[in-house]
Amino acid sequence: MSSVLQKLISPLASTPAEPPRNKVTVVGVGQVGMACAISILLRDLCDELALVDVMKDRLKGEMMDLQHGSLFLKTSKIVADTDYAVTANSRLVVVTAGVRQQEGESRLNLVQRNVNVFKSIIPQIVKYSPNCTLVVVSNPVDVLTYVTWKLSGLPKHRVIGSGTNLDSARFRFLMAERLGIHASSFNGWVLGEHGDTSVPVWSGANVAGVNLQKLNPEIGTDDDSEQWKATHKAVVDSAYEVIKLKGYTNWAIGLSVADLTESIIKNMSRVHPVSTMVKDMYGIGEEVFLSLPCVLNSSGVSSVINMTLTDAEVGQLRNSADTLWGIQKDLKDV
Repeated sequence: MSSVLQKLISPLASTPAEPPRNKVTVVGVGQVGMACAISILLRDLCDELALVDVMKDRLKGEMMDLQHGSLFLKTSKIVADTDYAVTANSRLVVVTAGVRQQEGESRLNLVQRNVNVFKSIIPQIVKYSPNCTLVVVSNPVDVLTYVTWKLSGLPKHRVIGSGTNLDSARFRFLMAERLGIHASSFNGWVLGEHGDTSVPVWSGANVAGVNLQKLNPEIGTDDDSEQWKATHKAVVDSAYEVIKLKGYTNWAIGLSVADLTESIIKNMSRVHPVSTMVKDMYGIGEEVFLSLPCVLNSSGVSSVINMTLTDAEVGQLRNSADTLWGIQKDLKDV
């Protein structure tokens, strides 16, 4: 007796469907991981989305919840499993997993605990998707991008940290709000560490090509009567403030990661401030990852823009690198 399926559909092709061309995996289904996942889905950036986590019930629930919205999406397949085999043939893998900092815990101890977590994650990703590009989001992102590079064995251009893409977005929003314009119309960069030692590039801040430092030579300094420097302090403090208010940050970083994903998946060659290997740049002698303006396309980081920074800005960038190396140099088992 024929089934409804057999009566409804007459198959023509005998060959199986091709594997996905733009498969994206998100590792970690916490608040950040799911913000990345939904932002990527809503921008139609993948033809298959895979989710991985150790929390089996949470993972299944998140997968089902997204699947139930399939009618409103253009991603035909959403899968999830605790087994990394589900991630096979991923073009891009977003890593958001990791342990949170405990009260009174040093950054070194936090990073070391995350190294141990990454040792079980990164080799599995590379095993099933040896040609993928990795985007690390877990904090402290710059050090963990270095750890990922070491554990993965991938070339440096295919291991990227989300870096200061979000810091720069916050900077552009806050500066533009003060100027009364849209964030996309203010051009400004925050480089270096994603964190307390990030570097605002005041020498390059401009609106429609008008350099703000030429209008106010003291901008960004302690001598500035308008106190524009406070805007960068607000960027550094903003994550702490959001975490204090709602317990975590997720939407802005999710949107930021989707923006990076678009540049890579669509081979756009857009410039983003993301964390990359900076040894031998700006006088930095150690193997550290921190954010510089990078051209992102299907190869990952295809090139780095050589910015004309002031001596003071270069000094701040080196200080950022020294801070990261101070943590990195004492890591074990990397």
